[in-house]
Amino acid sequence: MELLVAKGINKRFGGLQALTALDISVAENTIHSVIGPNGAGKTTFFNCITGFYTPEEGSVIFEGEEIQGMSPDRVASRGISRTYQNIRLFANVTVLENVLVGMHRHLNTGWFGAVFKPPKVRREEKSANDDAMEILKFVELDKKADFVAKNLPYGEQRRLEIARALASRPSVVLLDEPTAGMNPKESEDTTTLIRRLRDERRLTILLIEHDMRVVMNVSDQISVLDFGRKIAEGDALAIRSNPQVIEAYLGRGAATGSGYGLREKAGVN
Repeated sequence: MELLVAKGINKRFGGLQALTALDISVAENTIHSVIGPNGAGKTTFFNCITGFYTPEEGSVIFEGEEIQGMSPDRVASRGISRTYQNIRLFANVTVLENVLVGMHRHLNTGWFGAVFKPPKVRREEKSANDDAMEILKFVELDKKADFVAKNLPYGEQRRLEIARALASRPSVVLLDEPTAGMNPKESEDTTTLIRRLRDERRLTILLIEHDMRVVMNVSDQISVLDFGRKIAEGDALAIRSNPQVIEAYLGRGAATGSGYGLREKAGVN
């Protein structure tokens, strides 16, 4: 079943055409990667989905409802959460508090409850705390719940961002370069976590990633962008041997080499 559908998306910034007639359909409970060279329009596409940008033409349909033009908080409340290229944690509060912040839209406590703490509010706070700890256990950070976020190693900060995205109870998670800057072990651990999001939490993942080893090893479907247009789509086997994709990544004439360089990047012999 198609859970998230972009149809005919056009996005311009002044005279720059960032996305052109972009069609992408994301099936439920899959990992769908969006790849392409720098400047291909990948993050612009994410921003159109999540309400940070409104496309000039086209529609974004989530669970059968058009959501383009909705504010980011409304999109999040519908069940779409995301991470970012650059870490955006609350650096000076604890790991647990970072996750609790992500739960705020599901809590009912008003100013009266926050001040006077009636039993209903205390029960809600305990439930939120329990849920946050369960999420931290899932990403293997529960033993560091009381650490200040900025003191975590880089790879764990990335996992905490994913944990905070889970706190809003999404059905779709957009991950924007989740392995950027990681060492090989951190990247491998994050790849495993992405699979677990799909397999254990039954989430749909839309992934931007430059590490071709990660993309080829984790993706059910891959869409390739170049200069704001979709130039190819398919599974890993089809994409790594596609001449247009090879040319986009390695330059004109590279396709005559049968994509060896791209396959090498993807860890394929």
